[in-house]
Amino acid sequence: MNAIRYTIVPKNPAAHLFEVTLTVAQPDPSGQRFVLPVWIPGSYMIREFARNIVTLQAFNAAGRKLAIDKTDKHAWQCAPHDGPITLRYEVYGWDLSVRAAHLDDTIGFFNGTSVFLAVEGQADAPCIVDIQKPVGKQYANWRVATALPEARGTKRYGFGAYEALNYDALIDHPVTLGEFALGSFDAYGAKHDIVISGRVTGLDMHRLETDLKRVCESQIALFEPRTKKAPVDRYVFMTVAVADGYGGLEHRASTALICNRADLPVAGRPDVTDGYRTYLGLCSHEYFHTWNVKRIKPAAFAPYDLSQENYTSLLWLFEGFTSYYDDLMLVRSGLISANEYFSLLGKTLGGVLRGSGRLKQTVAESSFDAWVKYYRQDENAANAIVSYYQKGSLVALAFDLSIRAQTEGKKSLDDVMRLLWQRYGRDFYHGKARGIEESEVEALFAEATGADLKKLFREGVHGTRDLPLDTLFEPFGITFAPDVATNGTAAKPSLGARVRNGADCVLAAVHENSAAQKAGLSAGDVLVAIDGLRVTGSNLDTLLSRYLPGAKLEVHAFRRDELRVAQVKLDSPEISRYVLSTADGRGPSRQWRERWLKG
Repeated sequence: MNAIRYTIVPKNPAAHLFEVTLTVAQPDPSGQRFVLPVWIPGSYMIREFARNIVTLQAFNAAGRKLAIDKTDKHAWQCAPHDGPITLRYEVYGWDLSVRAAHLDDTIGFFNGTSVFLAVEGQADAPCIVDIQKPVGKQYANWRVATALPEARGTKRYGFGAYEALNYDALIDHPVTLGEFALGSFDAYGAKHDIVISGRVTGLDMHRLETDLKRVCESQIALFEPRTKKAPVDRYVFMTVAVADGYGGLEHRASTALICNRADLPVAGRPDVTDGYRTYLGLCSHEYFHTWNVKRIKPAAFAPYDLSQENYTSLLWLFEGFTSYYDDLMLVRSGLISANEYFSLLGKTLGGVLRGSGRLKQTVAESSFDAWVKYYRQDENAANAIVSYYQKGSLVALAFDLSIRAQTEGKKSLDDVMRLLWQRYGRDFYHGKARGIEESEVEALFAEATGADLKKLFREGVHGTRDLPLDTLFEPFGITFAPDVATNGTAAKPSLGARVRNGADCVLAAVHENSAAQKAGLSAGDVLVAIDGLRVTGSNLDTLLSRYLPGAKLEVHAFRRDELRVAQVKLDSPEISRYVLSTADGRGPSRQWRERWLKG
């Protein structure tokens, strides 16, 4: 089958326009159809990327225009033609995120799902993409970062031709263009590169190389304890550093990340800041996806249907379990201490137990509803849904502790992940592309561990009861309790509402059965005074700190243009995190705990 040939040029960075050409040597003679994905794997929301195609024309081999019509929101139909067809179209890229495309005079970035039209009927054809440099002296030092294999004659990180086995591979390798810092390391023989774009002063690349090597080798050893073989020969961490941003998206041999530039390590400063710990956790999360969701997949994703939603009830397993392992791998690789890990767990516990949505929606339902609820959260989200990321990570924790306790440490959740890898992931891109059916999951857990996990599946995955973590922690010598103190002083009483950042004190969300809700306040209300004193977005906490729980106060607020007066009785301090404590001594509980944390 002839290769599909693409060329992409940052044609007008000031206008944020890429120009793409696509040539099909053997189009459908009855009329070739071209389509663009409406979503990108890993981000479960319909995004309508075709809305960013500004112009589109079709030509024959002689350069003569061919008739082409748009047939729906993301598809075009070319008139019947016997010879090669070339499309030329412009794509507007002004989304500095990990999901779409962005272009200006400092950086270019794109995912294939945003810029490369698919040739219907030829999804299995090899693809060649020529990535060209923008015109102008200011772009003389620009380079190309991608995990796509270079075609003959193209140097790594150079402009030129890159190859993909098929369309699915083409759109699963994001591309960064521009000037960037570059680092590299080997993890059990596999080449790993680090690309940092954006203005960063004093970057400690050596530390990044050292720390990420430890994370990657820990994860490789988890899935392949005997061979230590990585799932890829080469992997690229691509990060855009900005003033304020956070996010990541997994791909089969790379990840696209965005972070605060202040979170990156600074040469000469060996301390581990909260921001750097967060960044390492993000890298760990996306790298774990190289196995869990990029190769071990739910059946609904094998293959993806990029024209519509792909529903699965298993995101708790693919995103939640990945969220569990991301920080666990930091402590296992020695980058954070056990106490730091327990602090992160305590924050997750607080995030899950604070929202009443956990009592209404299961993690399986949350997974299925990701398209319409989790990725489209409104002001009532905390009262109506639960995160398959956060609670899913606690479900993973519960499974891990339960398996270890039942088998007296002989088995763990690691054994489940290894069996998933062996049966569904290891050969996914080698002719055995089958995802796991939802009906197969519980039996696989039992096969991998021999533990009785029926109740945990029933109540933790398909139920809304809080997980019995106090009981599960007991054999490991761990207890947890609410953290209600701030810097040694009593925490402020709670209004039971989340305030939007800004000069005005705008309620972004009101929690169910909270002081604010009982007083008749709602999301969108603008608080203007508390007991006659002006309130703003920055002084609310200071004002509330003067009261005790149960105190009654008068709140003036605007709803739209109407002034309202509410009588509020303050709640007890809101619990945003829990404190995990461990028992002293060298008994079995300590040994179990150390085996869990060290892997």
